[in-house]
Amino acid sequence: MSRAVVCDAAADAVSGTSDGATILVGGFGLAGMPNLLIDALIEQGATDLTIVSNNAGNGDSGLAALLAAGRVRKVICSFPRQPDSYVFNGLYRAGNIALELVPQGNLAERIRAAGAGIGAFFCPTGVGTALAEGRETRTIDGRNYVLEYPIHGDVALIGAHIADRAGNLVYRKTARNFGPVMATAATLTVAEVSRIVEVGQLNPESVVTPCIFVDRIIQR
Repeated sequence: MSRAVVCDAAADAVSGTSDGATILVGGFGLAGMPNLLIDALIEQGATDLTIVSNNAGNGDSGLAALLAAGRVRKVICSFPRQPDSYVFNGLYRAGNIALELVPQGNLAERIRAAGAGIGAFFCPTGVGTALAEGRETRTIDGRNYVLEYPIHGDVALIGAHIADRAGNLVYRKTARNFGPVMATAATLTVAEVSRIVEVGQLNPESVVTPCIFVDRIIQR
């Protein structure tokens, strides 16, 4: 059985993250956001990053703090403009950060496709809008679709509720969000959890992310 590395320090959990990396960051707003890992990434110093997340940061902490530190070149997300995303808003208006806007379902499926080994897929969302300009389209059974490509990550930073020492993960309610698909789509997956238990203490029927997809865990 594959076993994740249990890290004692957040710096160890994000070590090896390189400049220019694509980072998948779990969370739906603040729910499931791995703030401990993001803070460690700020301290680690990697720059010129591409961040893939549902949102573009909230307030001044977590992902917003990473943006404010000037470490991010591009954001791929669904909702960059909620009222407290003023850090991203300021950077974008000043031309200091790039944005790729992706409909939420397409974002989840593109990440899932990366984890499933799917080369590309056709989706109807975005057809006829600016999001589909210059992209391949196809009519299937009378309906128009646009071609979408997978989003692979170099690193996935996700939040979960409980992990066992092998790296099996259980999530809590809406904090689950993008974590399961992101865990499958990255070369290195790091999970921040509330509690770590011994192998055998988790109900196998409750495990959402198997340990085979998790490389490192740390307790917040």
